[in-house]
Amino acid sequence: MPFSKILATSCALFALGISPSAFAQAQEVETAKADAPDRGVFAGDWLTIGVGGGYGPSYEGSDDYVLFPAPLAQGSVDGFDFGARGPGLYVDLVRDTNSEGNVKFLAGPLVRVRTDRNSNIKDAVVRSLGKRDVAVEIGATAGVSFSKMLNPFDTLTLSSDVQWDVAKAHRGRLISPSISYSTPLSTAIFTNLSLSATHVDGNYADTYYSIDAAGSAASGLPVFDAKGGWKSYGASLLGGVDLSGDARDGGWGVFGLVSYSRLTGDAKRSPVTSIRGDADQWFLAGGISYTF
Repeated sequence: MPFSKILATSCALFALGISPSAFAQAQEVETAKADAPDRGVFAGDWLTIGVGGGYGPSYEGSDDYVLFPAPLAQGSVDGFDFGARGPGLYVDLVRDTNSEGNVKFLAGPLVRVRTDRNSNIKDAVVRSLGKRDVAVEIGATAGVSFSKMLNPFDTLTLSSDVQWDVAKAHRGRLISPSISYSTPLSTAIFTNLSLSATHVDGNYADTYYSIDAAGSAASGLPVFDAKGGWKSYGASLLGGVDLSGDARDGGWGVFGLVSYSRLTGDAKRSPVTSIRGDADQWFLAGGISYTF
């Protein structure tokens, strides 16, 4: 697996824009190796571990922001890739054995833990609505990627996740399609741009965005009956740098990311967002990793 896929999967939907001048320089450096690229440490089994920090909304729809840790773990064993998917894990059951093909498919299970509105609720009014239970969401991810679109090392990926809560916290379903483009700018620098959206059912919307009569009396917010539909859309930016100057030899690296999403539908209209929060949601993170 190339360094580009490592960073793309580690931060999922976070990316950086591409510099045309740096892109041209990267092509000049790499063209001589295009016919027989050296996969280095990624030629066999490998593992990346890391730690970092993030800064984001205290709940989805909040205008209060909090700091939190952001650990990282991902890798490949016998051609099967695995990695973080938010606060969770996915496994690609389509073996990565043919590195020469331009089209590759991915499919496999995923599990995610959702702690939204369970802790770190800074807004006292929203906190008076009560905590939500921790959700455990199980589902699947599938997609297709196309390599060598604009240069020998870039990748365009179309994918979608679907997951259901099995812990009876919201009892709902989410579908999250995305499209991303990743490319190295040199042997040490990688960038990725990603666009995504999320659709939720009525159970999910009701749990996190509805306010019943009791909640209205406790908080002073108006009663609101949230329905399912498109919850959000957004764009993300990611950049990574290998500290040795060549990502293929593994070792230490650093990454930084920024993400913006816009709540829509009843997620935007709910009083927890429209009165106590903000439909514009930002996320920043950075950290250090080690690959071997």
